[in-house]
Amino acid sequence: MTRMRITETVEIDLDKEMWCCSRCHAEIHPARESYLKGCLVYERPADEIYGPPIPIKQDSAAISYAPEPDFMRIVEFYCPECGAIMSVQYLPSGHPVVTEIELDIDKLKERAAE
Repeated sequence: MTRMRITETVEIDLDKEMWCCSRCHAEIHPARESYLKGCLVYERPADEIYGPPIPIKQDSAAISYAPEPDFMRIVEFYCPECGAIMSVQYLPSGHPVVTEIELDIDKLKERAAE
C-alpha cells in the first residue's frame, strides 16, 4: 500500500486512489475529486465563534471589529469516521466551498514507483 501525507490531516492512498484521514486512516473520498466531498460538514455563523460584534466608538461612529454574521460564515470539515477536523474555510455568505487541493495522481504514482 502506497500512502502519502498531503497535509497534516489528509493523506492519499495511491493504490486505491482514495483520500484518507491521517489520524484514523479511514477512506474519505475518491482522490480524483475534492476530499471535502466525503467529509462531515458543519457550517456556523462567525458570531458563534467570535461572539457578537462589539461596537467601539471612534470619532462618534460605531466600529465593530468582530465579523458580521451576514458577511462571513465558517465551514468546518470533519473525518466521517473519527471526527478529526480536516479543514476550516472562512467564506463570504453565499460563496461556494473552495477546492483546496488538486493533485496529478498519475504523476504521483510514477514518482512513488521510482
